[in-house]
Amino acid sequence: MSPRREELLASYLYAFPLVFNLEQVARYVATGVGKNPAAPWNTFSHARSLAGPEDTFVTINNDTIYSMAQLDLGVGPILLEVPEAAGRYYVLQFVSAWTDNFAYVGHRATGTGAGRYLLVPPGWEGQAPDDAVVVRVPTRVASIVGRWAVDNEADLPAAHALQDATTLTPLDAAAVPAGLPSVPETGAPALDFWAKFRTWSREFAPAPRDGQLQRGALQLAEAGEEQLEQAFAAGRAALDELLASGGGNAVVNGWNLAYHSFDYNLDYFEVGSLDEDRYKIADPQRRIAQRAGAALGGLWGNQAFEAAYTATYVDQDDQPLTGAHSYRLHLDPTPPVGAFWSLTMYDVPNYFLVENPIDRYSLGDRTEGLQFEPDGSLVIHLSHREPADARDRANWLPTPAGAFRPVLRMYEPDPRILDQDYVFPAITRIG
Repeated sequence: MSPRREELLASYLYAFPLVFNLEQVARYVATGVGKNPAAPWNTFSHARSLAGPEDTFVTINNDTIYSMAQLDLGVGPILLEVPEAAGRYYVLQFVSAWTDNFAYVGHRATGTGAGRYLLVPPGWEGQAPDDAVVVRVPTRVASIVGRWAVDNEADLPAAHALQDATTLTPLDAAAVPAGLPSVPETGAPALDFWAKFRTWSREFAPAPRDGQLQRGALQLAEAGEEQLEQAFAAGRAALDELLASGGGNAVVNGWNLAYHSFDYNLDYFEVGSLDEDRYKIADPQRRIAQRAGAALGGLWGNQAFEAAYTATYVDQDDQPLTGAHSYRLHLDPTPPVGAFWSLTMYDVPNYFLVENPIDRYSLGDRTEGLQFEPDGSLVIHLSHREPADARDRANWLPTPAGAFRPVLRMYEPDPRILDQDYVFPAITRIG
């Protein structure tokens, strides 16, 4: 690869997470996404049912209902209040404009009792209200990604009550959020991408360690149209290849052990976040590439100490998974977790949920009616067509007709998972 091409790729990979993330932030404020209606800055948007195919958001989960809030700390400090959750699994994950996970509130991080947290902008100095934990937000605009575990339809009203009792209150009630700086769009994807980067990266400062990358990317963003299009095309192709190859993570039996996919934050550690070397990507080039891949493949994903993710594109013979065939996944034993686990089905290359005749988009330890083996293991049937065998139907996770990627989520994973002592079996093709 020529030095010039390396520079183009480095600049694109650096720029991508900020632009892609803030485009989604803008969607939530302006139109909402799927079951999450639009909500103004500094207020929660609550989904009232589990995600489905209409939720066109990358790798969205089907285990929890979402409570989303887009923060604008330009109004000054904001008081977050959470209710007593009586042991229910939930997490409020805090994500900066650059997609750094910098704080967590919830079951693992702070328990499920009622709590008060004062969210403050960069450089704030002041006095917090009594009994409020201060959370320093590294960029003026940031996101709260809330997830509430729901067992079944009958459990939804109780979860809704918890959502409604989770509130954001700016201390200055008269302050008006500025939101995202507007960027006129031309309809040319490459030019619009770099225009957004120029504007937004100047408004939302990156971590100081990324200053050289910022200068290089801004220099490229001022280049001519041909160079901008080259960087955009080459960068997106490299990003797609990075995702398909596993992004440098360990791969076992075809499963990409993406436990460190979201460990690119090295600078901002607030409540619930772990400032530990094992959750930090030290290599600078890999950190930037991983951050871009994580944004495209699973924006707003948790770090592995909260929820561990692993995904695969291939069967036991390293052949791409496709709805043209049927498969089995034998979990023996099922994943050891402190909360719960699930296997969710996505199409490729969009990573969206796909409609199916039984409206089942995920399957896990809370799924009713599963048929376990006498030894307690579980055989999951993966196919586009409904299986003829009754036992296979009970354990059926429908696939798209074309290429697909299942993702296994493990909430509060046991150390055996993170230490890779638990081995994931390959997905085996039937016939």
